[in-house]
Amino acid sequence: MDFLELIQKRRSVRLYSDRPVAKEDLLKCLEAARLAPSGCNSQPWHFIVIDEPGLRKRVAGRIFSGLYAMNKFAQKAPVLIAVVSEKEKFLASFGGQIRDTRYCLLDIGIACEHLILQAQELGIGSCWMGWFDEEALKEELKIPKNKKIDIVISLGFSDEEKVVPRKRKALAEISSFNAYI
Repeated sequence: MDFLELIQKRRSVRLYSDRPVAKEDLLKCLEAARLAPSGCNSQPWHFIVIDEPGLRKRVAGRIFSGLYAMNKFAQKAPVLIAVVSEKEKFLASFGGQIRDTRYCLLDIGIACEHLILQAQELGIGSCWMGWFDEEALKEELKIPKNKKIDIVISLGFSDEEKVVPRKRKALAEISSFNAYI
């Protein structure tokens, strides 16, 4: 499929079927993320795939409830991926301090986009979430308290019948050539 066509088809899925995601497909998605570029080749990420049904159900029930219930749809996803921010290389961190830019978050964003686009190419839907109970997730997955989890991605096959077109600003509103206009 053409790359722009792939991007146009990708949507945040909030209704998942019960169909499981094959381990082989999960490995392809992880490989796509692994190959993402990062500042000074830091690769400041660790992906924890939660696909064991009992664990996934328990984790999702805890991290998407109460204050975080707006993402409770993810409790039905057959796979969750917790993205742990890892230490970046000194030069990337130092440069980021000078520029007041958290390069590790940019790097993780690129890697996650690679992962969800690979999933889309395989026909697997996804939703990128930043709103979840991080402390409960750390407890469930035995992640050290000093680590940061910025993103959880739900994966699974969409059970949505109707796809609503996305609203996007016109290209002229978001870009210009040779000067800020």
